[in-house]
Amino acid sequence: MHDAHEQPAGSAQDDERWMQQAFALAERAEREFDEIPVGAVLVAADGRLIGEGFNRNIATHDPTAHAEIVALRAGGQALGNHRLPGATLYVTLEPCAMCAMAIVHARVARLVYGAADPKTGACGSVFDLLADPRHNHRVAVNGGVLGEEAGRRLSNYFRAKRGKPPLDGQGGPPGAS
Repeated sequence: MHDAHEQPAGSAQDDERWMQQAFALAERAEREFDEIPVGAVLVAADGRLIGEGFNRNIATHDPTAHAEIVALRAGGQALGNHRLPGATLYVTLEPCAMCAMAIVHARVARLVYGAADPKTGACGSVFDLLADPRHNHRVAVNGGVLGEEAGRRLSNYFRAKRGKPPLDGQGGPPGAS
């Protein structure tokens, strides 16, 4: 059994760099497929990029095609293994229960996410599946990395769908004081 505090922690600079890459993938989901903009990047223990993903469940008619699952599948193919020991998964939004359990099953070492999800988040918000001591694997979790930016990006997607103006960098409509 692995304990979360035994896992190597990435530097804050690395975490932000990989999160920016996940943001770029989230933008592709929205721009190219009009999917909810969530992006994920999977990095091996040696620092190599081994998987990327963005939400594809609407486009592919696949309820499991969340960004995290797409990235984990790519990582498994890259490593030739269904286990991803030592890997870090970066995702712009806190994973749901399905994705959280896939992270546990894949034996991912670290999860780094941007925005918390107060509706379906399963890594500390609504549920905390990764911290459940009954699992035979522990995942270190670092939530809130570039969280304000991640949350604003998601809010603006939904605001656009409702015909509302986007939020600016301070969390309000442009020009609001």
